[in-house]
Amino acid sequence: MENKIREKLESLRVHLQADGGDMEIVEIEGKTVRLRLQGACGTCPHATMTIKDGLERILREEIDPEILIERVM
Repeated sequence: MENKIREKLESLRVHLQADGGDMEIVEIEGKTVRLRLQGACGTCPHATMTIKDGLERILREEIDPEILIERVM
């Protein structure tokens, strides 16, 4: 499952990069993913929405409904 999560997040990075941001996968432990948002995304007031309503929703729909993303500062 970790490989599927990494592959999907890599494919989604281009959307963050298009807005001047990026992400770093800090750790994947079971179904919990720890991400660090970088660049414009790291300081964006909508970062929580990006993670929960964007990245996490897509991972849950396409890989496993129990995936949880935690933001690491």
